Amino acid sequence: RMCVDYQKLNKVTIKNNYPLPRIDDLFDHLQGATMFSSIDFKTAYHQVAVKEEHIERIAFRTRYGHFEFLVMPFGVTNAPATFMDLMNRVFNKYLDKFVVVFIVVVFIDDVLVYSKTKEEHVKHLAMILQTLREQQLYVKLEKCEFWK
Repeated sequence: RMCVDYQKLNKVTIKNNYPLPRIDDLFDHLQGATMFSSIDFKTAYHQVAVKEEHIERIAFRTRYGHFEFLVMPFGVTNAPATFMDLMNRVFNKYLDKFVVVFIVVVFIDDVLVYSKTKEEHVKHLAMILQTLREQQLYVKLEKCEFWK
């Protein structure tokens, strides 16, 4: 994984104060659940394209030349908030506070699908995996844990 020191850029970046969920609030949603599956993204941040006007800001130079990220790199201050916002938009219909049945909790790039029964879990997993397919978001299967 490429490691670029973005400390100077991060100092002058206007921070995105996107509200991250509180862990204890997320745990509250799990009441009564007996089936769990965790989904791990394949290089999560690298699945987010950088806007054309921001590419030059995250460019870097080495002795081998000048390089530009076309996807969100690790280390920029707003990366976690940006990815969390993406996840909330992707899973919005499953996170809605007014829906009677929640089926997923998301914390940055960690997704937990949960259900009360095996039958529900089959449906919930299918819905979440289909949503990921539709949004062209890729998971790292060997790091996912299903049916726990």
